[in-house]
Amino acid sequence: MTATPTQSATGRRKTAVAHVWLTEGTGQITINHRSFEDYLPSLELQNSVLAPFHAANLSNKYDVKVSVKGGGPVAQAVAIRHAISRSLTQLDAETRKIIKPLGFLTRDPRMKERKKSGQPGARKRFQFSKR
Repeated sequence: MTATPTQSATGRRKTAVAHVWLTEGTGQITINHRSFEDYLPSLELQNSVLAPFHAANLSNKYDVKVSVKGGGPVAQAVAIRHAISRSLTQLDAETRKIIKPLGFLTRDPRMKERKKSGQPGARKRFQFSKR
């Protein structure tokens, strides 16, 4: 029995981290041991995850196993898209020319700003009283 070649990559957004494993298959996507449609019920989030496959004309060519944690549903979907894009470019360098201009390989650097001491939030100040 020969093992099918697997390509793995990591994608991130905000505090969400997604680890993706691609294997040749029928296009089945599993996220945290749950079905793709069950984990991401919104069609918008599903399309976000599938965007790299559609851009590279590789729909239903790879099975995807995803382990994702942290963040919210949107950040997790974008982290999964980032990881899928990275692993597709590792498999075939030609797909990089297609995926890079779409911005799928760019790690979104925006993070929540930390709370500062002596104030209630990152920017908010306690109410000022003159008297």
